Amino acid sequence: MTASRNRMFDRDTFLLGTFASNCSGGMTVTKVPERWDNSWPNNLKLARLLDDAGIDFMLPIARWIGYGGETNFHGGVLETMTWAAGLLAKTRNICVFATVHTAANHPVVVAKQLATIDQISDGRVGLNIVAGWNKPEYEALGLTLPDDHESRYGYAQEWFDIVRALWSREEAFDWDGTYFKLKNVLGDPRPSTLLPILNAAGSDQGRKFAVRNADFLFTPAIDLARSKDEISALKQQGKEAGRAVEVLTFSHVVCRPTEKEARDYLEHSGKTHADWEAVDNLVRLQFAHARSFPHDLLALIRDRMAAGHGGFPLTGTPEQVAEGIISLHEAGFRGTTLSFVDYAEEFPYFRDNVLPILEARGIRPAHRPAEAAA
Repeated sequence: MTASRNRMFDRDTFLLGTFASNCSGGMTVTKVPERWDNSWPNNLKLARLLDDAGIDFMLPIARWIGYGGETNFHGGVLETMTWAAGLLAKTRNICVFATVHTAANHPVVVAKQLATIDQISDGRVGLNIVAGWNKPEYEALGLTLPDDHESRYGYAQEWFDIVRALWSREEAFDWDGTYFKLKNVLGDPRPSTLLPILNAAGSDQGRKFAVRNADFLFTPAIDLARSKDEISALKQQGKEAGRAVEVLTFSHVVCRPTEKEARDYLEHSGKTHADWEAVDNLVRLQFAHARSFPHDLLALIRDRMAAGHGGFPLTGTPEQVAEGIISLHEAGFRGTTLSFVDYAEEFPYFRDNVLPILEARGIRPAHRPAEAAA
């Protein structure tokens, strides 16, 4: 494999990306009419805006069934592998992840899909691995969600071991594992470069999986003092395993010329007009089947679940939003995703007013517009 030109491996910048633009509503469980429309034209418009502004990556959510409520939040979702391939064909520099549920996607197929997208993108694709947690989605696909995290991550580990074998072995091989029995399989083509691997894990088993396999662990930032200790422990765990572990988080942006305007809009979109039925369904499922959020804090952040799916709140003037991002950097995070009520409409204000502050503070490189995509 050649050296990667993937921006996720750029060590000189605090990484910025977007999250869930492939999903209806994005990260905001709201009824306001301007909530994100996740159509392909809107995603392509957003991708080109991000690419031109020097944003590093786009991360999707793989979703198969919505959360109900009046809006059926995340009921409409663009499939992530084809979404990534399409966006990468129309951009020049940004990394685009595909989010893949191990239980719903065969590793031999996924390995070939990503090797193909590697060629389409000249090495700019990434893989976000999901071991599974959402029971209604399993039921929708005719699958059974294991009750224990050991089984979920045992399956995911063998799944990814097969993907890596297909990407590294040059001759056909058999596989006689616990979950997969394969005969005479060969990965051709193979990726030309290392792909960034991301995993969001909250349980002990999930963290062990992430440290063993992922370049980036994705976790919420709720209490930054707590995050500092958590990041330190994860890095130490990675060091003991002989691997460098980086930690990303996710944020929700409401940026306006004045703090009052920003807070008024947050109240309007994330409280007054929140789809609380969908929020409560989301929180209930997190409690029942996942460890993505610490359970001792989950009930305390119900409002955050409405405004930004539990993301770190970046609310206020450009200066206040920039300071919030800097605080994440100082806590030890390697980067953060950004979400907006309407990504394509709100991002240009963030680009023009927040990015220059981050550049001046030295955590982002000087902006150089990307070459226009063909």
